[in-house]
Amino acid sequence: MDLAAAKMIGAGMAVIALFGVGIGLGNIFSNLITSIARNPSAKGELMPVGLLGFALTESIALMAFVTAMLILFS
Repeated sequence: MDLAAAKMIGAGMAVIALFGVGIGLGNIFSNLITSIARNPSAKGELMPVGLLGFALTESIALMAFVTAMLILFS
């Protein structure tokens, strides 16, 4: 197998994590909106937790992207 082909396959496998990140972000925000719609007075308590969940989930996406770029360009 050629080295360039192996790099492309490795980078593609590293980016598979982005599918899970997309599903996770959809779940986080759909549940956040549902919770706020059911109890608007709890928005102050729910919003920071939702944004923390967003940040932690998005960090996985950034790590997967950086890993793919390192595989491709190293």
